[in-house]
Amino acid sequence: MYDELCSWENLRLAYRKASKGKRGHASVAAFEHRLEDNLLALQLELESQTYQPGGYASFYIHDPKERLISAAPFRDRVVHHALCNLIEPIFERSFIFDSYANRIGKGTHRALNRCQEFARRYAYVLQCDIKQYFPSIDHAILRDALAKKICDTQVLWLIDRILASGVGVLSNEYEIVYFPNDDLFAALRPRGLPIGNLTSQFWANVYLNAFDHFVKRELRCAGYVRYVDDFVLFADSKAALWDWRAAIHKRLANLRLTLHRGAHPRPVNEGIPFLGFQVFPERRRLKRRKGIHFIRALKTRIAAYARGEITLDTLSASVQGWLNHARYANTVGLQKAVLRRAAIPSGAGLERGKAASE
Repeated sequence: MYDELCSWENLRLAYRKASKGKRGHASVAAFEHRLEDNLLALQLELESQTYQPGGYASFYIHDPKERLISAAPFRDRVVHHALCNLIEPIFERSFIFDSYANRIGKGTHRALNRCQEFARRYAYVLQCDIKQYFPSIDHAILRDALAKKICDTQVLWLIDRILASGVGVLSNEYEIVYFPNDDLFAALRPRGLPIGNLTSQFWANVYLNAFDHFVKRELRCAGYVRYVDDFVLFADSKAALWDWRAAIHKRLANLRLTLHRGAHPRPVNEGIPFLGFQVFPERRRLKRRKGIHFIRALKTRIAAYARGEITLDTLSASVQGWLNHARYANTVGLQKAVLRRAAIPSGAGLERGKAASE
């Protein structure tokens, strides 16, 4: 497997995937300027096992809650794609149908459709999300899950290198939690996957794959949907959901994970907060904070366009992208209100024109 990972064809494919939609970025353009030399250098480092990941560039986003994003250097992102090209198909076959994050043919909107389908079939729902999921992921547990299906020691060496490069990146985001039989040294366990890595997104699915099978096979929950660390369980009995909740707490403790407080069964008719929407059996609503967040961002972008800092195409793409997302809920009135706000004020772009004439 490692020979195939280091092959020229795989590295070229990895570069194309990593650069898709980003070729205008300075780091991508610099790598592409001497593409063959850079790929050859990567190939030699991987073959000789002297490859060492670079440092992360970290920044916070508000979408709408604050998240720390840690971006690896572009050459490392090429390596992440080269690795995932080979190991993703191995694990994909073992994933359950109703896991929807970062998988081909899945995604947010299919997860919402499935959630609403179950809301029409069942009376009650248990909506859960994991506290500090990416900062909490334990490297030893993840490594064991990966090693169960990957036998090539060189591939595991590369996985170890990538895992080690992320140690400490999210240390300030994690509040130490002690589990049964822990000693004081548990605080020193390597943990955390940088949000922003392709490998982190994929490994997040691997980490909870055994939990997914536990819910489906041992709890025998037919109505179950998971998207990263958000998941919902459906049943016609509140008592069954309370029992499942207790079992879930115990099973997640084995993975050194905890649930956010407030996860309790309730009727589906009250609405299910899931992936930025409020899902009801017969309708959906966009969460109010999502609409407010976009309207504020839109005002900022219109002002940036008026100053000549962004193009009309960039502004239009932003609005169109949000409309494409919002249309998956009953938001006709909201979309019209946003479009009215998106009207370009008279005189916008004059500064751009002046700058061009100068």
